[in-house]
Amino acid sequence: MKIIQAANFVAPRSGGIRTTLRHLAAGYTAAGHDVVQIVPADRDSVRHTRDATVITMRAPSLPGTDYRILADPWRVIRLLEAEAPDRIEVHDRTSLRPLGRWAGRVAIPSLVVSHERLDRLLNLWTPRSLRGALPIRAAADRSNTTLARSFDTVVATTTWAAAEFDRIGATNLCRVPLGVDLDRFHPDRYDIVLRRAFARDSEVLLVHASRLSPEKRGDTAVDALAELVRRGVAARLVVAGDGPARDRLARHASGLPIVFLGFVADRNRLARLLATADAVLAPGPVETFGLAALESMASGTPVVVHHGSALAELVVPGSGIAAAGSGWTFADGVQALLALDPDVRRRAARARAEQFPWDVTVDGFLGAQGLPPATGRDTRHREATQHRDGTQHPNAGRAA
Repeated sequence: MKIIQAANFVAPRSGGIRTTLRHLAAGYTAAGHDVVQIVPADRDSVRHTRDATVITMRAPSLPGTDYRILADPWRVIRLLEAEAPDRIEVHDRTSLRPLGRWAGRVAIPSLVVSHERLDRLLNLWTPRSLRGALPIRAAADRSNTTLARSFDTVVATTTWAAAEFDRIGATNLCRVPLGVDLDRFHPDRYDIVLRRAFARDSEVLLVHASRLSPEKRGDTAVDALAELVRRGVAARLVVAGDGPARDRLARHASGLPIVFLGFVADRNRLARLLATADAVLAPGPVETFGLAALESMASGTPVVVHHGSALAELVVPGSGIAAAGSGWTFADGVQALLALDPDVRRRAARARAEQFPWDVTVDGFLGAQGLPPATGRDTRHREATQHRDGTQHPNAGRAA
């Protein structure tokens, strides 16, 4: 089978969608499928990786971000016509929506992944003075209804992300959790030399690993450190990541024991940093899954997450704490985690992450597309391809 993955919001160096595409492509290729990825870039190009043919299409930048967006879906459709795929997998709910309707016309099974929760994003972007006055939920419901009707299948990665589709009664909804690289991100990556580069042995080392954009609320991580320092806790914060909010965050952090590393290109170095931290802060209120938080737990490091995001589903006692979105409450969360025995919290974090291997995710996505699982886990395959009402997905019986 030829599976085409089309996506927007693929950052050139990092990002959850980029990571998801890479791991899914590896799993699909291992299962014997051909993978073509279509992503935006500053120029047209074709390159071949071990697991996919990557076609970049010249696309405009999205103002205020380091993202590009494929604004002309008909150009993408012309490419799809030339490639003649057997399955279409869309990681976007904005400009690439027409791909689902095109796939329906030519009888190609299609799937769209909801990487964002639209009602929460709209609320986040609405000025505070207008919240409650504008019909945000109704607008999100209309948009989601159109999206669900355009594709054969909608995949949500968490119950939190699925909620807005459950609300509209979408019957083609599947929930497939994402995974984590359990080999790269491991407690054995703990590095005392790296730790001493950032903190004394007697100090608490905190990490915020994220793209630095307003919706990630890096300012809450800074505020949490400031509150800990005010309480007399000897703590330091390392911020790993880059983005349009970096300069503003650096000004906000002036005078505090904070180091901004910028983008960490070496994934092994990032794994060592996460494994070495005492706790990781993930304060984004609209995180739909949160791969960085899961990578932290896989590294044996517990997390403090925003209680209103999907990350609250990931944490269990010992592996992390869900806190309200303020520096004060995040500082409380850090102190609560530090009160636990270090070995207990590290084991709990790792054990929780081990429930999310990428091969289960790959099987779930294959099942949602009506394809056999790669690893023969028939039970998980059936679960991943069920509708919200318990009926089997219409593509589930089609043979590869």
